[in-house]
Amino acid sequence: MSSPSRPRLLAALAGETLDRPPVWFMRQAGRSLPEYRELRARAKDFIAFCHNPEMAAEATLQPMRRFPLDAAIVFADILLIPRALGQEVWFEAGEGPRLGDLPPLESLAEQIEASTGRLADIGETLARVRAELEPERALIGFAGAPWTVATYMIEGRGSDRSGARAFAYENPEALDRLLEILVESTARYLVMQARSGAQVLKLFESWAEGLAEDVFQRIVIEPHKALVEKVRAAGVEVPIIGFPRGAGALVDSYAAQVPVQAVALDTQASAAQGRRIQAGGKAIQGALDNLLLRVGGPALDARIDTLIEQWNQGPYIFNLGHGVMPDTPIEHIARAVRRVKGL
Repeated sequence: MSSPSRPRLLAALAGETLDRPPVWFMRQAGRSLPEYRELRARAKDFIAFCHNPEMAAEATLQPMRRFPLDAAIVFADILLIPRALGQEVWFEAGEGPRLGDLPPLESLAEQIEASTGRLADIGETLARVRAELEPERALIGFAGAPWTVATYMIEGRGSDRSGARAFAYENPEALDRLLEILVESTARYLVMQARSGAQVLKLFESWAEGLAEDVFQRIVIEPHKALVEKVRAAGVEVPIIGFPRGAGALVDSYAAQVPVQAVALDTQASAAQGRRIQAGGKAIQGALDNLLLRVGGPALDARIDTLIEQWNQGPYIFNLGHGVMPDTPIEHIARAVRRVKGL
């Protein structure tokens, strides 16, 4: 049982089975909240918003004031790393991220050391949030995982990733070099986040689906292993959550090989798969359908109960299988959190 002042999330990540799981939601800070939209309207653009510690801290704290969540996740974006490495990044209203041409790989490599300093604003955001957040509520830092970030750097926008997957086959040495650069820069970024107040770190491999087993091993599992090892070599001991979204059956291999403390599961994960990962000594997180959270009603209640019943016999963190959708009614989020907490 977690003590009153110890964050419940940290207890679960330490392998404890709790009376009820800690609960937080991916994308809980953001577009579903009217106070976020008002705040966002005051920023020049999305990247300026992410790099404004006062505004980003406020966005991080807004859902913590509204809902009794067990953890906050810093407001930032996975594409701040390519920008810090020198690739042009911007956001088109209503369309999402855009990136300029991929710079020569060695010019990216030359920017690794400077890139962490260019992300210092996110460290300041974390410090501000930790100073305001109650001690029993955990603070999560995060980064996009190397393959996912590489897909945007290669294709220049969100897509079905077919161009990046073709690049992986056609230019294996170039992709491996790009992933090495991202492993190093991301490890430094995560170390900085932990030293700034993050008590948990999360790796978002948002685009792990559609990969053959050998490719998944090479471009997801091996970079994740290397990244975690670099973070640990820097003396950072906070727990790490890995999220290979869409990996399906390959999640078992990920859980067995990558030295994270928890594996986040997406909506398709079976009860048996989650139990296998727990039996292997790791906590699991997930996997409520974000569309069901938006729909609400008795089906939402029933699925929440099922997920807790099937997985809270071991270390389990309640969350979604993807992020909160922008048009999710606030009352559905509040209802879900109350139900998980037995309120």
